[in-house]
Amino acid sequence: MNSPAAPQPSPLFDALADVAKTLAHPHRLVLLEHIQQGERPVERLAELSGLSIANASQHLQQLRRAGLVQTRRDGKRVLYRLGSGPIANVLASLRDYAAHQQTEMQGVIADSVHQRERLEGISVEELLDRMKNVVVLDVRPAEEYALGHLPGAVNIPTEELERRLAELPKNVEIVAYCRGPYCVLSTDAVRALRERGLSAHRLNAGFPEWKAAGLRVELPATDAE
Repeated sequence: MNSPAAPQPSPLFDALADVAKTLAHPHRLVLLEHIQQGERPVERLAELSGLSIANASQHLQQLRRAGLVQTRRDGKRVLYRLGSGPIANVLASLRDYAAHQQTEMQGVIADSVHQRERLEGISVEELLDRMKNVVVLDVRPAEEYALGHLPGAVNIPTEELERRLAELPKNVEIVAYCRGPYCVLSTDAVRALRERGLSAHRLNAGFPEWKAAGLRVELPATDAE
């Protein structure tokens, strides 16, 4: 007597497996991390990721075929952006899961946070409640700020804080944010601000999480239209 045939997986799981295969490469994850900060051409993405243009292009094509990135032409340049859907949330969930499961990774991503006195942060909800009474400080590089930022945010990259302190008020709370919950730029900035007597906190999320939540952001004019 023949044994019954094994049940076939649902097409949904086949699709999930295909997406997982596409994401299962560190170079593609790095590219996605940079793309979610804003649109960029392949040349800049290759430079930021430490890849050759040819290598970056191959990985970007894999991401595009999976629907994880989209493109648009701007003159002679092709710009890459995240695909439709909650891709930023998927990336954030991957980071959270990896941090929870792997002690080694926890040590790497939390070195500046845990070993140098973890600084408490505020949630997105808390910032929304206090938005009118705080200075929102974007400590990412100016290039990333120009691609999109929180409403009314002031951009002073962490490495420029020392010489630009005079631009910040001394009697108003400062909330600093950067690329995401594990980005240490905001942690370093808050430490520096507090050491100089300013009231400062870090945001527990970054620009990608804020944007993924559907909250208002300020974008370049070509993107806002």
